[in-house]
Amino acid sequence: MRYLEDLSPGECFTTASIRVDEADILAFARQFDPQPMHADAELARSGPQRGLTASGWHTAALVIRLVVEAAPLAGTPWLGLGVEGLRWPTPLRPGDELRVEGRVLAVRPSRSRPGHGIVRVELTARNQHGEVVMTQSPSLWVPCRPAAPQVPA
Repeated sequence: MRYLEDLSPGECFTTASIRVDEADILAFARQFDPQPMHADAELARSGPQRGLTASGWHTAALVIRLVVEAAPLAGTPWLGLGVEGLRWPTPLRPGDELRVEGRVLAVRPSRSRPGHGIVRVELTARNQHGEVVMTQSPSLWVPCRPAAPQVPA
């Protein structure tokens, strides 16, 4: 397990990749973001993206799955506190391979909870062509290393 004290600004990690297929895009969109460019392949062809694209929220869900599976904290639980700079500059399309690069931006102890700290991370998701499909900078609530038990003298 890794704790707040084990993390340093500049530290990087890369996730495995995941392939996104049309059926996954349609299923997610029909349940959570039923706009035509995400939920109807035929209508999407004549839309602004000229074809089916994954919802940005689908992309975000895939990114968090990849980050959790990569286990950059080696199993230590963390809690998302918020996200800054969420952007989708290039659409995610059927057949794309998604991979995430992460970089620790800042690490600081919590002012209100002494057993935890705040870690700010930059996440960049790219497709198989290296095009950026999503960026975001989440702040994570991460536990500090537990104090060693005191041994009586």
